[in-house]
Amino acid sequence: MRLALVAVGRLKRGPERDLADGYRARADALARGLGFSPIQLHELPESRARRAPDRCAEEGAALLAQIPPGAAALVLDEGGQALTSPDLANRVAAWRDGARPQLSVVIGGADGLDPAVKARADLLFAFGAATLPHGLVRVLVLEQVYRAMTILAGHPYHRGAP
Repeated sequence: MRLALVAVGRLKRGPERDLADGYRARADALARGLGFSPIQLHELPESRARRAPDRCAEEGAALLAQIPPGAAALVLDEGGQALTSPDLANRVAAWRDGARPQLSVVIGGADGLDPAVKARADLLFAFGAATLPHGLVRVLVLEQVYRAMTILAGHPYHRGAP
């Protein structure tokens, strides 16, 4: 299964990027043995439209264009469902085992997500009800992808309750 992180905006140099790159490298090291590809990163430009709804629509179209037919779409949204790490790992494994060609993890822009992107989601996922900075969300997403892989591999990184 191909893995893709599709995000509006670029992560600039700094501590968030260093952390994101580290978790991405860790996940990539486990990926092949679990039936996954290394994580492809698609950073999309932020819309320059003047009105927020227009920015959301423009960014939404760009996000949707990066999700191939048949792919599972895990879309980050503060109104989404919070899952435990093992539950998220099981969901990812089910998509992989169900022969989905790709898992696209989607992070929208600062103005939120166009309704069409939310409608395309196989899972609207949240790290909680708080609004978080995009750089931090990217780090958290990559850490959770890595954590899901360690759970699937039986690696001791995840020490949560069984």
